[in-house]
Parts: sequence; structure tokens; C-alpha cells
Amino acid sequence: MEDPAVWAYRSPLDIKDRVLKVVSEQAVEMKEKNIIAPFVFRKETAEHRFSLNYATLDDCLPLFCQLQRASTLPPADQSHMINAIVLSRQSRVKFNTSWLEDLYEKIVLETQGDRNTPLAKNPGRIMLTSSRLYFQPFNNIDRWPVLKIRLKEIKRLIRRRYLLRQLGLEIYCSDNAPVTHLFLSFKTEEIRNQLYDHILQQDVQLEEVGQEDMTLRWQSGYISNYEYLLYLNSLADRSFNDLTQYPVMPWVISDFTSDHLDLQDEKVYRDLKKPIGALNQERLDRIKERFVDMPEPRFMYGSHYSTPGYVLFFLARICPEYVLCLQNGKFDHPDRMFNCLQDTWNNCLLGAADFKELIPEFYDGATDFFVHKGIINFGIKQDSRPVADVELPPWASCPTDFVHKLQDALESEYVSSNIHHWIDLIFGYQQRGEEAENADNLFYYLTYEGAIDLDSIEDPNERAGLETQIMEFGQVPKQLFTTPHRRRFCTTPVPHPTSHPVPKLGSQVEVRGDSDSDKRSLESSIEKSLEVAEPIIKTVDFSKIRTHLKYTLHKDAVTDAKLSVDGKNVFSVSQDSLLKMYSLEEQRQLRSVNLSSMALSSCLAMPDNKTIIVGSWDNNVYFYSIEYGRVLDTLHGHDDAVSSIAWKSGTLYTASWDSSVKIWRLPQPEPGQAFSSAEYLGQLDHDEGVTCLDLDPESRLLVTGTKDGHLCVWDLYTEYISNQLAVHHGRINAVLVSPDVRRILSCGEDNYIKVLDTGTGTEIFTKDVHDEILCLQWAGGLVMSGNSAGFVQVWDMDKGQILHQSKAHQDAVTSIDVAEDGRLLSGGYDKTVIVWQCG
Repeated sequence: MEDPAVWAYRSPLDIKDRVLKVVSEQAVEMKEKNIIAPFVFRKETAEHRFSLNYATLDDCLPLFCQLQRASTLPPADQSHMINAIVLSRQSRVKFNTSWLEDLYEKIVLETQGDRNTPLAKNPGRIMLTSSRLYFQPFNNIDRWPVLKIRLKEIKRLIRRRYLLRQLGLEIYCSDNAPVTHLFLSFKTEEIRNQLYDHILQQDVQLEEVGQEDMTLRWQSGYISNYEYLLYLNSLADRSFNDLTQYPVMPWVISDFTSDHLDLQDEKVYRDLKKPIGALNQERLDRIKERFVDMPEPRFMYGSHYSTPGYVLFFLARICPEYVLCLQNGKFDHPDRMFNCLQDTWNNCLLGAADFKELIPEFYDGATDFFVHKGIINFGIKQDSRPVADVELPPWASCPTDFVHKLQDALESEYVSSNIHHWIDLIFGYQQRGEEAENADNLFYYLTYEGAIDLDSIEDPNERAGLETQIMEFGQVPKQLFTTPHRRRFCTTPVPHPTSHPVPKLGSQVEVRGDSDSDKRSLESSIEKSLEVAEPIIKTVDFSKIRTHLKYTLHKDAVTDAKLSVDGKNVFSVSQDSLLKMYSLEEQRQLRSVNLSSMALSSCLAMPDNKTIIVGSWDNNVYFYSIEYGRVLDTLHGHDDAVSSIAWKSGTLYTASWDSSVKIWRLPQPEPGQAFSSAEYLGQLDHDEGVTCLDLDPESRLLVTGTKDGHLCVWDLYTEYISNQLAVHHGRINAVLVSPDVRRILSCGEDNYIKVLDTGTGTEIFTKDVHDEILCLQWAGGLVMSGNSAGFVQVWDMDKGQILHQSKAHQDAVTSIDVAEDGRLLSGGYDKTVIVWQCG
């Protein structure tokens, strides 16, 4: 695939040598008219002009050219070159001493570090003098050219963990300071400690309370449970300024269905002695069964209780820009958003990979994150309603009433008597090791501090991958206690603070676009969302399937079989090089077409039910017209056999043994329009032959499997690989992306079926199925598979169990298809096609 080319040169209109024209093949558009909305990704040649106000082209063009050259390199070399450019540029920048506030200030220390804000870090020079702390960013996008904090304004100084390493320093200041908090990170712990020690040696007056004093004050009832939990979060390096280590709070209420909430009834509370993942015994039993057979390092939970994604899941209504930043310019699917308290709790209780705890906002008096002000278009849910306010339990009359009752619950006698158990799990002796295993509280090893030494990893790509995984997958808080935490003496409720002094996430987010025209635009976009809603497979009982129709037309193994969109016909291809069309209504063959001199590998029907696309071992892709009974076009696509094909939203994807996936523009013809040939868009290169592929429902992600067992995850907006994992020993036969895009399923010739977390690549489930699975397909919330022994199987992947299996073919099952109306189809090495009846 050619990298998006960028050319920069002086415009003929550039009289003052300050206008730059950039020609790009792709661009990302955001915040049109300053309205927060999903980014628009345009893959087309376009011109952009920039007027430089503070520099000339001669100042900037050499750097632009360096960056343009870097963009033509492979991803690994590209990152290396960009890092070298940035390092060279930053090393030449010194602190501008003209910014010193007082000529008589004595310079104590000058160093370099990053100022961290949620989802962003800004590098710069740090200067400590005898009276002030200065931060001078390397760029000019910050509010202050130089941030100046007087030392007497510093009230708290905390050494923080950053990316599971002791690299952070958080500074809390008085209300008179330009900022009330500053979170810095450094390249090494030594540099961080050096600045920390030098600040302490200056004339500063810090407000510190020892851990023992705070614990005694909490035990005696002088501070609330809420205040004590916030203190422990801070002590354990959880910060409101770091989404990867955002403060964590417990679910304390488990009743979200009753009309009345009786806080005197212990049945309404969650069991605080158990982690979220252990509250449902049935789910816990499945997790333990998987845990026993897991290779080292073993873990019980494949996802964490606190991640940036979970924080923004709750705060999406007040932090939409952070959501777009985290999710590559897109909001989550409307039905996966924080829409209902009961549904969220049920998913945490029953979901296979949802173990999230709450955030402080649930207990601090704020209610704005429950309310949708109607400005942002988050999309339309499956019930045809737009995303609105969060649906509260029946016992809450409004968001304020809900939060007040949660506050009362957190300070109740039951929680006060049992919260020390939860502290043991999150901050204490049951957090890690053997005690964590005994308490059913063991997470993936990369979530623990000290699990890996990033400084020892020399490969920059491997290190960057691990850093990304640590940032996105969740981090266990720093362990504070190695023995059981003491119980509270006083269980009498104490006054609960109405707000927290630290500005919370989203407090500075400005949402605009409430004019009449913007409202009309929003209504229009909602209507469009309703028009393009994806069809959903109707509810069918796939746990019971039986043969409805069986026929044999091919002379060799069936390689792929598909139901037509209208459900009336079956299309199948075979190693005998024939495309067959079979009528289910008349139960007879309608077409038999010899497309090639070699085997055909795959087929699919276009949504208009007029064209069949077929991949062949002769390197070609064929387009066959059902209407006219002839080949419309032959695409000479690859240098080796075409192994798999997929089409969605006007784009065709073809995989091949030549180690590539090619992307083609292939819009569906409008009524009355002639068929148009596919237009080449780009190529995704692999190290080995590609055997299979699958797309997520919105065509944001492409997953491929290769002959050598590697699974590759591609970002289709950037057309770059985002993850590459050695998942199987030998060929991968099939891959699937789950409808919620959180999991990837794969099966290979090593007889294993595996489930991976999409974001981190962590193996959530793995099972040796003894007989090789050759094909996979989603069927509603279940998964259908076909194996080498001739069985069609129905899987519940949330439980990792086979619900049903039927002996289908006399030899291996080579293909599975599930239609939107719930009908099931299988093809086999025994030359047979079977239509199945469900329910």
C-alpha cells in the first residue's frame, strides 16, 4: 500500500513567503463550525493552504520535508525517524531566562519533562529557582508561553507512578496560582527525584497528613468513607489528571430494579468481600475452569476494573472530545454507551469481560454526567431512540436524588462495617500474588507495577506496544497494605462533602453549537442515522439445529457456500472450479458456471442480489451477473491464489497467499446503472500468505490471519497495522470480530480456538478442541463453527462452551453461513451443501 503522499511547496500566490500549500491523499476533518462531532476521514486528493503568522516558509519547510520523508517509511522506521527529529529539535531548546519573574532569582535546577493532561502530554523545559517553578513548553499551543508557579503557592507535592514506573510528580497549588494542579512526568526516576528533593529544600510550606493519622481519623469517624477512599486513591498514585490511573470507587448498591431503596436492608448492597468478577458464581466457575489450564503467567480476568475507556464510558456526555480522542474520532455504538444503570450493573455482573468499578463522580454530588443536553449527536439506538439521559433506577426520582442516595449508601452502617474488605482487594494484601488468587482477584500481569522493566527493552516498537497496552488495559493501584486493613470503629454516618476540590475531567470542556441551524443539522443527522440502520439477525434458537435440505452437485470439495440476500438461492464454489446456483424454492440447480481452470476459494453475493463475486486460485476475482448469466468483469488482483474476500459499504477486500490484502472501491450499482469495475485503493502487506479476513460492523477494523499463525489487526482509517500477534502454531483457518468489536475469535490448524481482547491483544479464552476448526460465523450472540470431523457446532463464547453439535458431513466442514433471517448453511469436503433448520 502506498503511503498517503504529502507534498509541500510555495504557492504562486505566496508574495510574502508565508503561505504554504499542502496536497494530501487523505485528511481528517474535525470540529466544523466548532461543533463536537465524529471526525470525518477523507481519502481523496485535496489541497490545503496555510498562512504562517509567526514564521516564514524557510523556517518551517525543512522540518516539513523531514516529516514527509518519515511518512514514506514503514511504521517502525517512521516512528524511529520522527523520534529522532523530535529529540534533535528539543535538545536545541533551552529555557528562555528572559521569562524569569525576578532578576534576583537564583537558578536551582533546569531539566526536561512532560506536562500531562488527560489523553495528552506536552513536553517542555522545567526551571526551578529559589522562588518559582517554571514550565516552558516546546510548542506554542499551551495557554501560557511559560507557566509560572510561586513556591509558596505549592501546597502538596506527591511522587506519582506513571506507566507503572515511578516517573511522575503531581503538584497541588493554592487557588491563587495560575493552575491548581500540575502533573509532570520524566524520563527517569532519578530526574524526578532530583526535582522533588530540590523543591523540598526551598522555602515551601506543604500540607501533608500521614497515612496512619488518616486511617485513625477514618476509623474514629472524623472523615467519611468517601474522603478516606479518595485519600487511598491518591496515596496509591491514582489521579484525576491521569486517565490511565483515575480514582476508583466501589459499586455498593446491587438493587437497581426496586421502586423503593431501603438502606437498612443488607440485601440491597453488593458483597464487598468479593471483587466484581466473583459476584456471579456461575461466571466465576467458568473463569476458574479456564484459569486451571492457562499457561504462565496466569490470570483470572482478561480486562480490568479501571481503564481510560471505562472512565470515559461514564463521562461521555460531559467529555465528548476526550471520547473522540480515545476512539480514533468516533463515538461508541449508541447501544454500547452508558444508557441505563440497571443494564450497566447487569453487564458488570454477567458479562464475560466487564468487571468495571465506579468513579468518584458517582458519590461527589455532581449529576451533569447523567444528563444529555441535546447538543452532541451520539447516534440512534436499536429501539430507534437517540441517546439521551442515563436511565436511572425506579427508586431515584432524578439524578440529584440518585447521587444523594448513593452517598447515603456509601456512608451507611453496612458499608462502613465492610468497606475494609474492598480496600484489601484494591489497595491491600489481597491485591496480588497468592492472596489475590485465593480471593479470586488476579488480573493480567502487565497491570501490576514491576511486572516488566520497560527500560531494559531496546526495541522501540516493542516498548511502544507495551506502553500502549499498559495505558489502555488498566493499572492495579500501588499496594498500600500487606496485612488485612483495620475495620472502622465508628459506623455512624458522617457529613459527606458535596464536591471534590480537584477539578474533574470535563470541567473545562466547552460545548458549542446550540443555534437553530445547528439544531436542524442535528435533527437531520438523526434522521439519516435511522435510514442507514444495520439489519440485525432476528432472534433464533441456534442451540438446536437439524438438517432441512441436503444436496450434492459438485465433483470436488465445496470451498464456500452463501445464501442469497433474498434467501431464495444458494451459491457455492468448489475445487472443481465451478460456481453453482441452487434454488431452495424449486429445489433444483439453476446455474453451473465454469469460471476458471483452477479451484475457486470463496464467494459472496452483492446486496442487490444481482452480482456474485468469486475468488480463485488462479489469482483472479470474478464478477458474475445472475441477471445476465455471464461474467461481467475479471479482476487480475494478486500474484497468488485469492483466499478470501469481503465487501462492505462500497469497498471490496481481497486476501491472497501472495501476503497481501488489497482494497478496492466497488460501489453497488444504482437501479438502472451498469456495473462498474473495481478501482484499486491500496494494499496491506503481510509477512506471510493471508488465509482469512473479517471486518467489524462499521468497517473501522480489519482482522487477518496468515499461514504462519499470525493475527493482524489493521486500522482502516489509517491503513496501518495496529497489532500483530503470534496466536497459532501453523495456519489460521478463520477469524471473526465480535459485533461489539471488543473481541477477536480465531481458529487454526493447531486445533485451538482462541478469543482475544481487541484493544490489547490479550488472550481471554483458549481451548484445545482436538478436531481442527476450519470455519467460524456469528449467529446472533452465538458462534457457529465447522470442524475437520464433519461436525457443525454452536458455541456460547461468553461461557466458552459448546451448546450443541451435529454430525453434518462425512468429511470436514469447510464453510458456514448464517443469513439475516437466521437460516444456516454449511458446505463440506464431501462435496455436499446442507441447509439447516433452527429452533
